[in-house]
Amino acid sequence: MVDKKLGDAEKMIGGGVSSIGKGAEGFSKEFMDFLNKYSVIGLAVAVVIGTAATKLVNSTVSDIIMPIIAVLVPGGNWREAVLQIGPLKFLVGDYVGAIIDFVIVAMVIFLLVKYIMKGDTTKKI
Repeated sequence: MVDKKLGDAEKMIGGGVSSIGKGAEGFSKEFMDFLNKYSVIGLAVAVVIGTAATKLVNSTVSDIIMPIIAVLVPGGNWREAVLQIGPLKFLVGDYVGAIIDFVIVAMVIFLLVKYIMKGDTTKKI
């Protein structure tokens, strides 16, 4: 009797009720289909590797490259340079430092990707 009612209800709403009746087994299959369809596992791995790569690039910039730049730039701690115009205080040194950091990080990432992609023989479109 219950199967007949489920069948009637399924016909009325277009098939969505059958997955409710299957319970955990239906949910498990749907969840695995979702993971496979949207490559969620691959995305999670990419996020973890990206986080580790970010730490590596930031460490390379702050621990290796920026000390060399600090020696080449005269005047001590240039990142604390301030331009004050009346009541306004512009942190020029911090801003220039952020620009330099960005350029260095972009260059390091470019070189890493270029090195990694050198072995890639697939055609780029």
